[in-house]
Amino acid sequence: MKREKSSSNLGLALLRIGASALIMTHGYGKLQMLLSDEEIQFGDPIGLGIKTSFVLAMISEFIAPILVIIGFKTRWATIPPIITMAVAAFIAHSGDPINVKEMALLYLIAFITIALLGPGKYSVDGAMAKKKYFI
Repeated sequence: MKREKSSSNLGLALLRIGASALIMTHGYGKLQMLLSDEEIQFGDPIGLGIKTSFVLAMISEFIAPILVIIGFKTRWATIPPIITMAVAAFIAHSGDPINVKEMALLYLIAFITIALLGPGKYSVDGAMAKKKYFI
């Protein structure tokens, strides 16, 4: 039984780190654009304004995944990517074929799974939970 738990925790770590690292490739480009003098061209799918939508997407795709990678406040940190990917898949790309919204849906599934299962023991959250029981 202990071996099964260990492999589950390793699987959660792989999902957390893999999904977050991959989504960060999108967020990093947004961060670079935000820090440059380039004019931001981005959709405003829920009416918050182009710059606000862009900044929220950058936070969801770059800042929040850093927290998910290290496993700190993991369930809370999954909320921004979940919202962003749901908006991308179901609002921004609502009329598009599945192959266009597929990546957003995959990220959405990954981050919902992380939110439901938690970060596992190979995380800051896991280490903090372990400490609580041994103090």
